[in-house]
Order: sequence, then structure tokens, then C-alpha cells
Amino acid sequence: MLDIAILGAGAIADSHIQAYLGLQDACRIVALVDLFPDKAREKAARHGLSAAVFKDVAELIGGAKFDAASVCLPPFEHAPAAAALLRAGKHVLVEKPMATSLQECDEMLEAAQATGSLLSVVAQTRFKTPMMKLKRILESGLAGRVLHAQVDSFWWRGSNYYDLWWRGTWAKEGGGCVMNHAVHQIDLFLWMMGMPSEVIAVSANLCHPNSEVEDFAAAALVFANGALGQITASLAHHGEEQQLVFQAERAKVAVPWQVKATTQKENGFPEEAPAVAAELQALYERLPAVEREGHAGQVANFVAAIAGREPLLVDGAQGRRTIELISAIYQSSHLGAKVTLPLPPSAPFYTRQGILDHARHFHEKTRSIENFASNEITLGRNLGT
Repeated sequence: MLDIAILGAGAIADSHIQAYLGLQDACRIVALVDLFPDKAREKAARHGLSAAVFKDVAELIGGAKFDAASVCLPPFEHAPAAAALLRAGKHVLVEKPMATSLQECDEMLEAAQATGSLLSVVAQTRFKTPMMKLKRILESGLAGRVLHAQVDSFWWRGSNYYDLWWRGTWAKEGGGCVMNHAVHQIDLFLWMMGMPSEVIAVSANLCHPNSEVEDFAAAALVFANGALGQITASLAHHGEEQQLVFQAERAKVAVPWQVKATTQKENGFPEEAPAVAAELQALYERLPAVEREGHAGQVANFVAAIAGREPLLVDGAQGRRTIELISAIYQSSHLGAKVTLPLPPSAPFYTRQGILDHARHFHEKTRSIENFASNEITLGRNLGT
């Protein structure tokens, strides 16, 4: 039986708690941590947990016996908390984004390597049936070589969103919609396409004046094999449409699930290729559904990996890769130049200090509150539809 600690009593902690409670034969939650202990106590009461409450990671490590932890803290606290836990020999599942800089990611990976503890980064959207099926279809080669891949990570947030004390600053949030919203789709994109070799990007703040960071960004990507990609992220899109689209040689496949196949007429103009589309549709329907979806699936894999029953599906190296591409998007959009990957430690956006030195402030934060009266959050359009 694994003993679990939850660090952070915000809204996303509920997803972790519910996932662990679904595995009561394998683990139990013994501790909650939050800067505001009353929030942690309220969270424990809501879920019926018999868990000790601590105010910070140092107090937790010194006062509780546990095997693993979920880190659900604000982004700027991910790296120091995770590194401290890993150095104490605890296994760690850290929420997105993994950290606010590549240097912090590397420090977390070094801490994990030093003790042999597992480090996983939340990428719960991978654990959705349509995503797993799309990944398998691309791997099958039935659609042909991918020529162009497109990610639209469209969200909508009102101006009050950035009133929360840690949001909207480079120092605490590490970025805007690219780092904290599109991170899900960027992880999926890299999972399916691999890392590009070049990035050129633009970013802006269109309608959130209480925020230093971007609420819109667009990036064009070049891959070593000649394929192209594009990523668009926004907090200004009504409807919050989100999609991943892969244009391959024989067909287009996408999530939300869509397949469209085209061939040429004698004069080169298009006509439908129903046999190709039917072949891809048949494969999609044959592929199995995911047993546990979202956070439930990733937490189940994390627990099983600790017990040695399964390989860890999303490790720290994969989390770092996502931060590397995000860092490249920021470096390109803020310095106005094409960026070549991988990013070296000398890159302007490799360290947190480098980001603070080079990232422009679209606005200055003038309003700050400790917490909202409502803790309810929405997760945008369901990419599983």
C-alpha cells in the first residue's frame, strides 16, 4: 500500500484526489499541503480524507511518512518542491507545466537520477481514447508520411482570470497561454510528431490588461524530415475550439476524430478516395478504448510504475521536451528571430533569470487577490469528442 501526499489544495488537486481514491486497493492519501492550511482541511473534509495537513514541503518531509506525491502547486513552485521530494527519495507526479524554465527541468531530472525515484509529468490528455487511437493510426503508416501538423489550442478567459495573485507574471506563472494552456496540446503534438528543428513565432496580449504575459501566440515549425507544423494558442477565442490535425500523403486525420482522403483526377484536381478513408475508419474502430481516462489513467500508471507492474508512460524527460519547445516559442516571439533546437544552456530563455531578463511585459499587473470565492474551473472543449 502506497502512502500519497498531495501538495496544493487548488481546483486541480481534486482530479488527483479522485484518481487516487479510485485505487484504494493500491494507495491511500495520508497528507495534504497548502500555504493556506484551511484550504487543505476543507479539501480533506470534502473528500472524506483522514489526512494530516502541512503548510509547506519542508514541513511535510519532516513530519510525515509517505512514498509518493502529486505536486499541484502554482508553476513557480513545481521545481523546488519536486526536487526536494525527489532528493528525499519520494516518487513525484508533477502537474503541468513541469517547471517555468529548462534549467529547473534539468535540476528535477538530476534529483530523480540521484535517488532513482520516479518523476512523471501530468499529460492527462494522452490518456484519452481518441488520442491513443490517433497515435496508433499515425504509427501504422496507413495515412502516409505526415506533411503538415496543426494544433489549435483555443481557450477563453475573462480579464478577472489574472487577478489571482500568482497568475499573469513571468516570475510566478512562467508564461501565458502557451505555457499554461497549450501545454496539453504541445505535449500531444510532440508525442505524435517528435521535436522540430526550427521555430519562428509571434505573441501578443490582446485583451488581458492585468497580465505581463501573452494571451495569444502562433508558431511555425520545421522538422528535420521536411514536414511543417503550426501551433496557435489563445485565451481570446469564444467557443474554445481545440483540435489536432495531421495532413498526410494519403489522408487527413484529426482529433476531434475526422478522416478525409483525397486522390487526384487526370488533371490533378481533387476527388474523394473513399477506400482509403474507409480503411482508416475501420482501423480507428478496431483499436481498443482506454480503460481509465484523463488523470485517472495517468495516476493509475504512476502507481503501477512505482510498484513495478508497468513502465512509466510519461516521464520527466518527456515533460522537459514540452518545456523546451515552449521556451523556443517564447525566445523566438520575444527576440524576433528564428530559433534552432535543441536549446543549449547558453540560450537566453534557458534559465528563469534569462526569461525574466528577456521576456517583454505586455502590461503590468495592478490587481492581485489571494483567492476567488468560487474554486470552479472549466477545462475547455473536450478533445475526446
